[in-house]
Amino acid sequence: MHVPDGFFDAPTSAATAVVAASAIGTSLYLARRRELDDRTAPLAGLVAAFVFATQMLNFPVAGGTSGHLMGGALAAVLVGPATAILCLSVVFLVQALLFADGGITALGTNILLMGVVTVLVGYGVFRVLQAVLPKRASLVPLLAGLGALVSVPAAALVFVGLFEVGGTVDVPLGTLASAMLGVHVLIGIGEAVITAAAVAAILKVRPDLVHGARRLPTATPLVVRTSPVATPAAPAAPTGGEA
Repeated sequence: MHVPDGFFDAPTSAATAVVAASAIGTSLYLARRRELDDRTAPLAGLVAAFVFATQMLNFPVAGGTSGHLMGGALAAVLVGPATAILCLSVVFLVQALLFADGGITALGTNILLMGVVTVLVGYGVFRVLQAVLPKRASLVPLLAGLGALVSVPAAALVFVGLFEVGGTVDVPLGTLASAMLGVHVLIGIGEAVITAAAVAAILKVRPDLVHGARRLPTATPLVVRTSPVATPAAPAAPTGGEA
């Protein structure tokens, strides 16, 4: 879904840049106040590196197209939504400047679509499901996967709306919407599998690092049964005198 230069007109690109910049500024404030601590800060760097690396790997989708991990729901569940937006914004900035993956003038659009919409929708779905389902840490990977599944088509729909407003090519809205949704629902399935697997792997070894699993019971408390220790008997007093 990396949007190249020239896909949207200048007013639309400028508007998405303003929205993206506002989201980044708000995320900086919220991340410092609510999310970043001694545990989250190192993990945020690892999340950004993981998303950057996995976005370089494409998996085949129908019709000769391919997809890759967007990482919004995954990052949000691991480090929190505000920190996730910051992580993904750095990823898209590096991709645009060093790898020409997404246009420079479309950087705001790409951050909005893949770094804001996927985070907010994916984490929103995750939290809603977490609120209505049993509070079990074992459900976190599944709920994260479902959030990822919904977030990808949601970003595709926002792209369709933006293209209808400021697209530079005359494409019927119905045709564009059906094509984008058809492909991105399939991409969302792959995103869900990767997200659930990654969250499950981290949750298994370090549940305290998973933002979406904090304040949830992660294991049955260990009960150590102790038995009374017998007091050794005092030595018997000698019964005879010296000769």
